[in-house]
Amino acid sequence: MNSNVLAPQNVHKHSLHTSGFVRADQPVRQSDEQTMKAAYQEKYGSPDGLRVTDIAKPNVGDDEVLVRVHAAGLHVGDCFGVRGTPLLMRIATGLLKPKYGVPGFDVAGTVESIGKNVTRFHPGDEVFGACFGSCAEFVSVNENTLAVKPAHVSFADAAAVPTSGLAALHALRDVAKLQPGQHVLINGASGGVGSYAVQIAKSYGAIVTGVCREANVDTVRSLGADHVIAYDREDFTLGGARYDVIFDNIENRSLSECRRVLKPTGMLILNSGTGAKGIAMFIRLIKPLLLSPLLKQNLRRYLSSPNHDDLCVLMKFIEQAQVRPLIDRTYTLCETPDAIRHIETGHVRGKVVVRVLDSLSPKRSEEPIS
Repeated sequence: MNSNVLAPQNVHKHSLHTSGFVRADQPVRQSDEQTMKAAYQEKYGSPDGLRVTDIAKPNVGDDEVLVRVHAAGLHVGDCFGVRGTPLLMRIATGLLKPKYGVPGFDVAGTVESIGKNVTRFHPGDEVFGACFGSCAEFVSVNENTLAVKPAHVSFADAAAVPTSGLAALHALRDVAKLQPGQHVLINGASGGVGSYAVQIAKSYGAIVTGVCREANVDTVRSLGADHVIAYDREDFTLGGARYDVIFDNIENRSLSECRRVLKPTGMLILNSGTGAKGIAMFIRLIKPLLLSPLLKQNLRRYLSSPNHDDLCVLMKFIEQAQVRPLIDRTYTLCETPDAIRHIETGHVRGKVVVRVLDSLSPKRSEEPIS
């Protein structure tokens, strides 16, 4: 699972302004102009608790943009947010019940209106970025976590970019400071973050080894990996290769096992820690940080915060054909629970996207999700 420490956005720390979003205890207004369709849950639990229903349309702050959602990108953090586990997640999502009630941290759509301080965007612009509650008809987004979507990039592709693309970019560019010719191993290379990491590492001139299950070997190779290890056939921690950087999005191997194939002054970047529960999860999160100062090897965790400039960097990669979004499946808004359950299998190739605009019905009555 790909999650730095907490949600939202893979444990990534958010600076998003969320005052315009509907809280779970906010009354729904009845006018069609004041309400919107959304996949909404009142309490934590099974994805079956999500229902497509009318909730209040978000208000737009002075620094925010109201976006009509065309597509929403989902990732493992949405699964945590729906179920309310691990409990550490609730610091961000609400202690006893969901603060927002609508999944989705990634969005692509069209600008409907802007706050008085917004300078980058205008009504009608096609945009993508990071927000709360994108499985809805509209969402309010701080302009600093939004960027313009080129016309030739689809809304689905753009919605698959922000969370995972930024996590990969920040790990490899900012934490690893990756250099041409360095040997990089990416554990979880076919997943949301891993699929971007393979391509971004190649764009920086690295020699990339991807680790994935055998069924995804060809996919990872098609992303540009120089070498691919199928974990269900071979243990990468027992191989003879040594790596300058290991970017671990799974954390299914111990620190000592990973360090065994890390060069003496290499860097291990950890981007999960959520597989364990309770005190075991806490130990997994902090152990590498406590151990690293005692070693020549560098063991790191990191925070990835969404921002306009780096969204533009990712889109430039896409425009130059150095990176392509990998989408496993798309779903309608009514199928959001199925999307969540598919992510929870742990076998998603790339990202999962909900097609919001295409699946909205003209009829504005509550629709249970089967």
